[in-house]
Amino acid sequence: MTRLRLHSERHLVSRIGWLRAAVLGANDGIVSTASLIIGVAAAAAKPGDILIAGVAGLVAGAMSMAAGEYVSVNSQSDTEMADLARERAELSGDVDAEVQELAGIYVKRGVDPTTADTVARQLMAKDALAAHAHDELGISEMTTARPIQAALTSAATFTAGAALPLAIVIFAPAHSLVVIEAIASLLFLALLGAVGARAGGAPVWVATTRVTFWGALAMALTAGIGMLVGTAV
Repeated sequence: MTRLRLHSERHLVSRIGWLRAAVLGANDGIVSTASLIIGVAAAAAKPGDILIAGVAGLVAGAMSMAAGEYVSVNSQSDTEMADLARERAELSGDVDAEVQELAGIYVKRGVDPTTADTVARQLMAKDALAAHAHDELGISEMTTARPIQAALTSAATFTAGAALPLAIVIFAPAHSLVVIEAIASLLFLALLGAVGARAGGAPVWVATTRVTFWGALAMALTAGIGMLVGTAV
């Protein structure tokens, strides 16, 4: 008698929900806070004013990220719930039509009609709504919206990211703050890109280059604006 060997697999797609929010939060924390600090410092502001601006940017940014993620992911969740409610109503009506619909999906994937019909009926006998949610709507346990998780993850990672450039203000000498802030923040971004890429199984150099380039561009623009404002004032 042949035994089936079962083996467990760890798929990186299961991390997509929290990983997206974490990378976005940390990246935004570093870029926005460092850019704010560099812009204010380039305007020849006092060290105390720079620190206050950085702290204010950290608090405001963390709250903004949390609120934005919560609202946007809640919108996704509302859409999912509406689709599930519509599907539930359809299943309570013409069940045979729903079987044919599900079987048709499997036929399009390459399953022969007889087998597709059998599979559809067996899956619907166990949990009809789950079968249609997964194969018709594309809703699964790994991809379902989690507003609270996304909001808390974004706020926490934004705070962690923003704390890094903010610490530079405390320890770096005032006369070279802009240069040190820019270099350190770009290093932080490169490290974040590498860590995010490794966690998601993506090419490290591509992710590192991408986040570093856009971070450098943001800092350069705010530094230029800060210098213009400082000169004008």
